[in-house]
Amino acid sequence: MIKLKIDNKNIEVEPGTTILQACEIAGKEIPRFCYHEKLSIAGNCRMCLVEVSGSKKPVASCAMPAVDGQEIKTNSEMVKKAREGVMEFLLVNHPLDCPICDQGGECDLQDQAFNYGGGKSRYELNKRSVKEKNMGPLIKTHMNRCIHCTRCIRFAEEVAGVEELGAINRGEDMEISTYLEKAVTSEFSANLIDLCPVGALTSKPYAFEARPWELKKTESVDVMDAIGSNIRIDSKGWEVKRILPKINEDINEEWISDKTRFSCDGLLNNRIDSPYIKINGKLTATSWGNAFEFIKSNVVNKKSFSGLIGQLVDVETTFAFKEFFKKVFNSNLIDFRQKNLFLKNSSLFHNIFNTPLNDIHNSDLILLIGANPRHEASILNLKIRKAIKSNQAKVFSIGNIPDQTYKVHHLGDNIEILNDIDSNNIDFSKVFYAAKKPIIIIGESVLNFKIGNFVIEKSKSILSKANNLSGFNILHQNASSVGSIILESYNNNFKNLLLSDVIFLLNADEIKIDKQSNQFIIYQGTHGGENASLADVVLPGAAFTEKEGIFVNLEGRPQLANKASYPPGNAKEDWKIIKALSDVFNKPLNFNSLEELREQMFDKYPILKDLDCLPTINYKDIKIEEVDKIEQNIKLQDFKYYKSNIIARQSITMHECENKIFKINQPSKN
Repeated sequence: MIKLKIDNKNIEVEPGTTILQACEIAGKEIPRFCYHEKLSIAGNCRMCLVEVSGSKKPVASCAMPAVDGQEIKTNSEMVKKAREGVMEFLLVNHPLDCPICDQGGECDLQDQAFNYGGGKSRYELNKRSVKEKNMGPLIKTHMNRCIHCTRCIRFAEEVAGVEELGAINRGEDMEISTYLEKAVTSEFSANLIDLCPVGALTSKPYAFEARPWELKKTESVDVMDAIGSNIRIDSKGWEVKRILPKINEDINEEWISDKTRFSCDGLLNNRIDSPYIKINGKLTATSWGNAFEFIKSNVVNKKSFSGLIGQLVDVETTFAFKEFFKKVFNSNLIDFRQKNLFLKNSSLFHNIFNTPLNDIHNSDLILLIGANPRHEASILNLKIRKAIKSNQAKVFSIGNIPDQTYKVHHLGDNIEILNDIDSNNIDFSKVFYAAKKPIIIIGESVLNFKIGNFVIEKSKSILSKANNLSGFNILHQNASSVGSIILESYNNNFKNLLLSDVIFLLNADEIKIDKQSNQFIIYQGTHGGENASLADVVLPGAAFTEKEGIFVNLEGRPQLANKASYPPGNAKEDWKIIKALSDVFNKPLNFNSLEELREQMFDKYPILKDLDCLPTINYKDIKIEEVDKIEQNIKLQDFKYYKSNIIARQSITMHECENKIFKINQPSKN
């Protein structure tokens, strides 16, 4: 340990700690613009100056390592004068935009100018003028405000893996720019907005929408994929104005994807705000009572009932839906799968991402099987990049994966390669078994009824021989998948599900229904889509921002999504609709509140009670089955990143990204 004195306080720090980090450990606040904990050290802004014994000049604390016996002063006259001088130079060319700047009220430059600035300027020359840059549909640029901290450049290169930002010219003429001023193609481009300390990069969709003190701030969970990124929802009245990341080092650290951040405008568009019933082939708005009686009168003589659960449904609603089908329809024919998806239900182990997300960076070999992390789970892609950067991990794939943000060694497309690895019949076997901590990530593209069991069992066998069964990972695409699996909301008679007399679609928007003349379809959801227009009855539900609910991420970690807004018009929270409908059939469900519903759910499925905790898996109990050889070339499913769910498809911003960014990302056909 290194011993040093900071403002006459003795502390001990680990070797390699910088002076800035040591000061923070000692409880001292050090101003900074260029320094960021997740990025490399640049030492550009010089705002973090401190006085070090033996040095005649102030020292940049972010770039100077702590040394045994140092005496450091953070508030001496030398330090105060130095910081005032730095701030004066930073403000020489900074425009007086605060009243119209979207960064106003949450700007580092504002705060630090107030706390550390001198209060006046001696410079009266004209300020420089810099042309605005085109960074695509998400980032609005005001380059006159830029102080050249280079956080944006370092994030794009080091974290996002897209080297599209850089600096041109030198000195006062230096400018931050994209390559040939094209859109930034990273799925994490909008994190540049959070990183920018001065308002040079702001949110284009959020421009002039609201001031931060006008917004209600609610901590919640993202549902755009199965990662379960922690977010903060900022709302004004009913409208969700923006979504920002909430720091959670175990999941998303402090980053979120562009889809998570900007798809929220889809919550405002094409919403179902009233019940509808179909009369003479046309959906007509009606009251809740009429809609419920219409359902009751039309299903009374029906013999078969089935239900489909969509990808944005919380576990409370799923549980209520399942109980409703048992009690009211006397049916267990419900399923959350809207496509050919194989499930091995002998253990939760087979259906989750067993390697904790915050442990992926310790892996030294990653094998992707029919998985595209960049689009299916963007945060996972950052974790893989972190493993490559910090642990020199190598990434291999079975299945031709589109461009990632790192080098992928393509082993081939035939799933028989797994059998060759297991049998030591190819050179890659030696590479895999020589790794200290290999992991396998299996995508939904290979989890079909034909080869799914083969892929799972062979992957288990390979990892067992490598003594790392905890490296077995299923990459789900949807927020509701793991929660529905825990609640046993699936059925082996999947083929018969769409042939039932009555089909109840609970936010199920991804499946195409070939409606028969004798079928009666109920749709409960948030947005008008193909299935809503196909239905005989439409019941308006609440989006994930408009209700409280638990979502289980791909690790099997239950997380609480809090209510930030409220449903529009006559729309209701989903569990309330299901409960009210059971009352109409005179077979009421045994709960009258969300608390009572949860109490029953936790009693049957206690794993859901442990919020923010990973499930306990006993890897010694995992058995490996013998499976027959299968030879089949695999092809990755067509995954539309910017339009992967009903909310994203209603988003104008996501539509613009699809047109201006996604096409740039596609690999050349030549």
